[in-house]
Amino acid sequence: MKTFLVTNPKGGSGKTTLATNLAGYFASRGCHVVLSDMDRQESSLGWLNRRPATLPLIHAQNGRTGHLSCLSADINVIDSPAGLRGDKLSEAVKTSDWVIVPMQSSSFDINATQDFLEVLREEKAVRKERTFVAMVGMRVNARTKAALNLEDYLAQSGFPVMGHLRSAQAYVHAAEAGLSLFDMSPSRVKQDIQQWSNLLQWIRAGENKGV
Repeated sequence: MKTFLVTNPKGGSGKTTLATNLAGYFASRGCHVVLSDMDRQESSLGWLNRRPATLPLIHAQNGRTGHLSCLSADINVIDSPAGLRGDKLSEAVKTSDWVIVPMQSSSFDINATQDFLEVLREEKAVRKERTFVAMVGMRVNARTKAALNLEDYLAQSGFPVMGHLRSAQAYVHAAEAGLSLFDMSPSRVKQDIQQWSNLLQWIRAGENKGV
């Protein structure tokens, strides 16, 4: 089983959007997927409750119980809570193959994430490259000063930047209906799917290396 941890200590950074769509991507490929929700708000579990039964199955897991009920899964996507740090962060990173950090472009988001990234760099699993880390810009409007500031910050983070996902109504509609972009008509979400290409290529490259 491959484990993907979607994490950022800042609330509202886009973790659930990234986690649900990543789970939807793997399910659309025929993988046996578990979506683990560690957040007390249970936004990911709510999304799964709205998911039509006709779509590829994604199993729900309450990530706060401390154990995985579906041990035969191919993929485990973890939607982490805001404020994940300390021993809980270390344990989550240690047991993950990929860590994906969503970030928005506001100065509040950048400031709230600086210390977290420093801690992440010091994690033994990351230093020994047993866990791969990447950044993703969320709800980024191109050509704005905030977007340029985020570009500069991410370039200095020490982790690769695997794309920027725009703020689009497709994400809103998908969240309301229990869908991912990968469940929707390709012609409707073509531009948004293209923005996922770098992240998905990075994941596939890790799979090819036997991660």
